[in-house]
Amino acid sequence: MAVLCMMPSCLSKSCSLKLLSQPTKKRNMYEGDMNLFNQKENKLACELKLLLAPPLLTALIVLSPIVNPPVSVGQTIDVQKGAALFNRACIGCHYAGGNIIQPGATLFLKDLQRNGVDTEEEIYRVTYSGKGRMPGFGRNCTPRGQCTFGPRLPDDEIKLLAEFVKSQADQGWPNIENGGD
Repeated sequence: MAVLCMMPSCLSKSCSLKLLSQPTKKRNMYEGDMNLFNQKENKLACELKLLLAPPLLTALIVLSPIVNPPVSVGQTIDVQKGAALFNRACIGCHYAGGNIIQPGATLFLKDLQRNGVDTEEEIYRVTYSGKGRMPGFGRNCTPRGQCTFGPRLPDDEIKLLAEFVKSQADQGWPNIENGGD
């Protein structure tokens, strides 16, 4: 009974059928015929390439920019603007995400969650109107005693701050280099 083996060929980039029970022609390498040796060497190189191809292809796909798109320039600029705003308006009390006035109200995710301020919308609301000892920074913040006595921030800057605080909290407040104010 003949057994067929189907294997890809590196040279022809197609599959070939080979009869396994078919006798092979043996040659003596000492008589100057290196053809068999070269065929075996080529076959080994071909099989090695076929073994390495799937892991290399997988690594290429995983590291591809299509799968992991780089951060856009716009997102990078927003992070820098958010960091600059934070350094201008918030860092006095919230250095590195902490809170020097009220230690249980830091900007770390666990405290934000415990205090019910763990979404961008809630962070925006608290930044705009204030809460407890935190003054509000919104242009139309009321009551007057709850709002900052310093300069008020426009809505788009408060939104940017809320996005920045949320992203920093999600990352555990890593160090952010900013290009200045």
